[in-house]
This record gives sequence, C-alpha cells and structure tokens, in this order.
Amino acid sequence: MTGASASLDRPHDYAAPASVLAPHITALRLTHFRSHAALTLECVGGAMVLTGANGIGKTNVLEALSMLAPGRGLRGAAFDDMRFERRLGWTVSADIATAQGPVRAGIGWQNGARKLRLDGANGKLDDIAHILPQLWLTPAMDRLFVDGASGRRKFLDRFAQSLDATLSKALGGYEKAMRERNRLLQEGVPNAASNGWLDGLEEAMALHGVAIAAARLTALDALAVGLAAIPETAFPRAEIALAGSLEAGLRHQSALEVEDAFRARLAQARRLDGAAGRTLEGPHRSDLQVIYAAKNMAAADCSTGEQKALLVGLILAQAHSVAAQRGDVPILLLDEVAAHLDRHRRGALAEILHALGGQSWITGTDNEAFDGFETVFGPAFAAVNMAAKMTETDAGEASLGSTSS
Repeated sequence: MTGASASLDRPHDYAAPASVLAPHITALRLTHFRSHAALTLECVGGAMVLTGANGIGKTNVLEALSMLAPGRGLRGAAFDDMRFERRLGWTVSADIATAQGPVRAGIGWQNGARKLRLDGANGKLDDIAHILPQLWLTPAMDRLFVDGASGRRKFLDRFAQSLDATLSKALGGYEKAMRERNRLLQEGVPNAASNGWLDGLEEAMALHGVAIAAARLTALDALAVGLAAIPETAFPRAEIALAGSLEAGLRHQSALEVEDAFRARLAQARRLDGAAGRTLEGPHRSDLQVIYAAKNMAAADCSTGEQKALLVGLILAQAHSVAAQRGDVPILLLDEVAAHLDRHRRGALAEILHALGGQSWITGTDNEAFDGFETVFGPAFAAVNMAAKMTETDAGEASLGSTSS
C-alpha cells in the first residue's frame, strides 16, 4: 500500500501559478447530439452555469464537452446512443483559446466511426488531451466511496491521464492482453503453442501493468502534494492511499524488477487463474482508499454530505495538481455539483474555482444554488437557461467541424 495525506484550504491557495494561462472554450456547437438537434453557445472563460429542469439537456452539454477527451466521456455511453436521431451522426465542435493561439476542434461519429479534426486536419484524442485537459464530477460518482474498486480505479486513472495522456495506451494494451490470456487459460490443457503465446501475453501484461502502476503513483503523489499545499476550508481534509501489489513494489524496486516479478507470478498462476476464469493479480485489482482525516473515518462510512464534500475537495485538488504539473488549468465539468452542499460550501466552491483561474462548466436545476457566483466571477460568469436555448431544426446530415448552428 502507498499513502499520502493532505488538506484543502483557503480559496487563494488554490490559485494556479501566475504564468499559467488556462485553456478554455470560447464557442461550442453541437449538431444532432443527444437531445440537441442544434445548439450554439458563446462562452466565457470563468464559470459557465447551465440551469433548467431535469431532462432539459444540461448534462448532455457536459457529455459533449467530454467527447473532446480520450475515452468514452463522462457517461461512458456507446457513441451510437448519443445520436439525436438513429439515422444521423453527431458532431461536437469547439473554438479553444490557448497560450499558443486559437484552436478549432471538431469530433464526430458517423457510419460507426469516430473522427477528430484539429484546425481542419485529422487528429488524435491524445493530441487534444494535451491542448484541453479536463476533469469532471457527476452524480454517478457520488457512490464512488461505497461502490466497488473499479470506479475508484477509473477515477484515479482519469486524473493520471490528465497528467500523462499516454496512459490510455497502457490501459488498453493491458486489458487486451489480459482478456486474451484469460481466454487461452479457459480453453483447457496448455500445449507448446499456447504456452508460447501465454508467455508473450504475460510479457505485455507486465510491461503495460508496471506502466499503469507507475502512472498511478505519479498521480497519487501529485494529488498528495496538491492536498498538502492547501490547508483545510469548507471541504474536509482527505487522506489518500493506494493498495496494489505493483504499486507497492515500485516504491522499493526498479520498474524492471517489478516487471520480472509480476511476469513470473503470472506464469505460476496460470492454473489458478484458469480455474477462477479471471486474472487474480494485477493493476486491475488495485484500490484507491480515502479517509476523512478529522474523524479518522473511511469515506465509505461518512454521511452523504461528507462524501460529497470529500469528492469535491479531491476534484479541486486534482485541478490544482494538474495546473502545477502541466502548466495548464484543466476545464472542470461539474454536473449537479451543488447537490448536498450547503450555502457555505457553495460559496467556498465559487471562491476556489475563481482562484484556480480555469473554466468551469456547472449544471443545476435553479439559479438559487449559484447565488454569489456572479459576484465572485464578475464578467467571467455566464448563466444559460437551457430551456431558452433548446432549438428545433430540420433533420440533416451532421458535418464534422461545421460552424453552423
């Protein structure tokens, strides 16, 4: 197990270094995405607050933004399910202000394929991850501390990818090799050919697995620094630890030594893993542990309000860490973040987000939850009534990178 503890504090302590220019979206266009046949938003660089009744399409906007990041977005949904109509594709286009100048990004799903364009040329999601780092918090994550370890691993891995976009390749490579190894082990009695294939798969699992564990440790240490640098405020102090055999090994051994040892253990465990129908050891079994420090209580045992406050605090600390490590303040997508936060904590959230200096997209059912945000952000605040923005258009083919509404 590895561990780190830290705290969350005065709003100005969240401020990014003065040299940091936060990348932010200046215009967003959705075409045939979810409930939006066509939607265009002109954006400010501070707080973009989207309000309206449940089902009006607020979260769909955040999901569209999360398409401009590696992975399957904040809902983890199938791309086909994001279509406004089954026979149409969808596109998300954004104008992005960066320290190096403006960038136009467009991502679309058509004919079963996803395609990214950057300034009119084909691009990769890893490319845009370097341009526009993102972190998000959704109501589905409210159960992060009480559900299984898988969600907590994904939570940490998403943060790790905001520091190192190449982690997605290691995660994909490990998962692919593990699935194939599991299949071979379940087929029955090994032979010379299958043993040779297993050797290669276990080599890949060891290589990718150690890369994953190393990236997680880097992320954990960065988060610990962010937490420790920020004394406690309205959001409770959290202590974090990571339980995992590879992560523990890397604290005391070289990456090559951990790879060799893991590869040997995989070979020794073939019969056991085959009987179990799954691989019983590896980074896919690691777990992020969170403690409410003031009470010395596991986050899973805290009240709903305390869990929400701990989670918000971790996201804010992640944003601070990304800014310090990369020199870019990430965009924050905060869906229904005010739920379970009292007025004091909502006010503290506004102050902290403003001090961070990045762009935040925040949803809520009514404006009252955001009282004080406009005072804090000034001209960098915009409130969008989503009911007024909903538009009906004639069905037509989506065009990647289209600038029309």
